[in-house]
Amino acid sequence: MLDIQSVRLFVLAVELGNLTRAAEAAGTVQPVVSQRLKQLESQLGRRLLERTPRFVRPTADGAAFLERAKSLLAAHDSALAFREGPSIRFSIGASEQALGVRLEEALRLVRAALPPSAAIEVRMGRSQDIRARFDEGEFDAAVIRREGGGSEGEVIGTDPLGWRASEAFSAPAGEPLPLATLGAPCSVRAVAIRALDQAGRPWREAFLGGSCAVLLAGVQAGLGVAPLGRASAGGAPDLGPALGLPALPVSDIVLFARTRSPEISAAVRALAAGVKTALR
Repeated sequence: MLDIQSVRLFVLAVELGNLTRAAEAAGTVQPVVSQRLKQLESQLGRRLLERTPRFVRPTADGAAFLERAKSLLAAHDSALAFREGPSIRFSIGASEQALGVRLEEALRLVRAALPPSAAIEVRMGRSQDIRARFDEGEFDAAVIRREGGGSEGEVIGTDPLGWRASEAFSAPAGEPLPLATLGAPCSVRAVAIRALDQAGRPWREAFLGGSCAVLLAGVQAGLGVAPLGRASAGGAPDLGPALGLPALPVSDIVLFARTRSPEISAAVRALAAGVKTALR
């Protein structure tokens, strides 16, 4: 008989690419994860994972076992889904500038941490608005970008801001820099404008987007330069040095959460692990 928790840890380790992240998502510690994975490999008689100090990835046998493991977990969780009681609902508020287009990685882990019958709700917005709505009790968890320091919440990572632009973009000589932003009020926009003003670089707002995905589309269309974090930019390079633009600061990514049940606690841990992975 396979141990369900060991199988779950195997799936987490593959999806996160890191044993420490898998341990955080499961609410345990790395040595326990390592030991249980070794026991699983021994039981199957197969080496499932390649381990280095920097990453974990499946072997050929591990890749073949991965889909079977997911099917096993789905069947196991489904077998428990008939229990009585209200269905679980997990609500997340996330800042566009904290996660943006990298939200999928965090949601995949949250889904795995909750029973199949659970409902997940996500609302995106600006950090100030998301924090206020969390304080009003609208969300179980909130992930925001914090530019100006502070001590509330759990800092789960840092994310450097950069200037994102099409590789074909060139700043017009002697003309204001065309900016692509989420519009005011936005703390990232304010930081970028302050840096340009301090550097004596004129600018104009050339493109307004309602989300980071829209900003990236505008940037790739050559409509301007967008100040975005590494995670929210989806890996788009920082072209600030090439364009002669002032350096932008590193921001804290902060988690706020209420753990009103064991299931919600597990979902919060998974969310934190997913965000840390997205920030790598």
